[in-house]
Amino acid sequence: MRDFAAELEQRKQAGLYRSRRLVSGPQQPELTVGGRPLLSFCSNDYLGLANHPGNIDALRQALPDAGLGGAASHLICGHHDAHHRLEERLAAFTQRSSALFFSTGYMANMGVISALAGRGDTIFSDRLNHASIIDGCILSRATVKRYRHGDVSALEAMLAKTTGHKLVVTDGVFSMDGDVAPLRELATVCRAYDALLVVDDAHGIGVLGPEGRGSVVAQGLSEDDVPLVIGTLGKAVGTSGAFVAGPPVLTDYLVQKARTYIYTTAMPPALAAATCASLDLIERSNDRRAHLDRMIDRFRAGARQLGYQLMDSVTPIQPIMVGDNWAALALSEALEAQGLLVTAIRPPTVPEGEARLRVTLSAAHTLEDVDRLLAGLGSCRSFITAMDSPYPEQMA
Repeated sequence: MRDFAAELEQRKQAGLYRSRRLVSGPQQPELTVGGRPLLSFCSNDYLGLANHPGNIDALRQALPDAGLGGAASHLICGHHDAHHRLEERLAAFTQRSSALFFSTGYMANMGVISALAGRGDTIFSDRLNHASIIDGCILSRATVKRYRHGDVSALEAMLAKTTGHKLVVTDGVFSMDGDVAPLRELATVCRAYDALLVVDDAHGIGVLGPEGRGSVVAQGLSEDDVPLVIGTLGKAVGTSGAFVAGPPVLTDYLVQKARTYIYTTAMPPALAAATCASLDLIERSNDRRAHLDRMIDRFRAGARQLGYQLMDSVTPIQPIMVGDNWAALALSEALEAQGLLVTAIRPPTVPEGEARLRVTLSAAHTLEDVDRLLAGLGSCRSFITAMDSPYPEQMA
């Protein structure tokens, strides 16, 4: 029998062991973690809508009519009119012809990719794509070719040598680096080589583009340029679930073929109603996005002044590069001792030697919150530079 206990011990020795934190109360910057108040900078609630009173009220009002449980899959008797209204709302929000709701972002990526490509086909995937995209590629049984991160020329060279059905899939905003994919260039290359382009915009929806319509719209691209956009609702939207939006022929095809859509119980319909309310808020939340941009600028300027190495990101995802697993853990623990919650991200979530603290900002934060984080980072700087880090020149 495989020695599972030994494997767990190896992870502990390598600084890779993961543990869960017990959070009490609603998701918001001031969290209660293990009974202790902490100022959190690690949530994906980018617009601060996860605890918005308007969304909570929309959920409460929908419960008497829609009930609580979904009870069945969408293809049995679980496709409630609340789900249908949400799909129509998502299509309009993303400026697309149709949309299809999935229960989670992971299920959306796995279901869409494995339905649209199979044996004999070829999938081209950015090397830094999310695990759900990677797993969708594996599940498809198609040939998978990974191109260098954001390298459109490398992708083009691969496409030029490949025949048959081709699918290109990329994150819109990369979840661990915070950078945005070169979608315009990708769309041009995919059109030239007759490849179907799929963009997972989990971290762009609500944050980027006019009215928060995402990275695809932000780069001036239409459904003709990017046929399918996948998005999650548990991040900036503040609720739960996911969707894919695009031409009706493709969403209809996914109803027939996407196993993670066909064989799962529908989301509680009242939650779908609350999500529609949240989308209304997002369209009116230019002030929230402007506040978020101000905090991003303030954090980046302050962290650089302190000597920390940041990645090239204009999004709420602001990684602090550390390198060594133990050094990242030590910095996270030192900040927590000051009442600041910023989790350490280590392999295999990021490549070996690229452990980091993933700071994420929310419109629910204040500028004073950002200043408090910078003060904490300042007090920890001399401590962390003494650790074994591959970035001493930036951290000195």
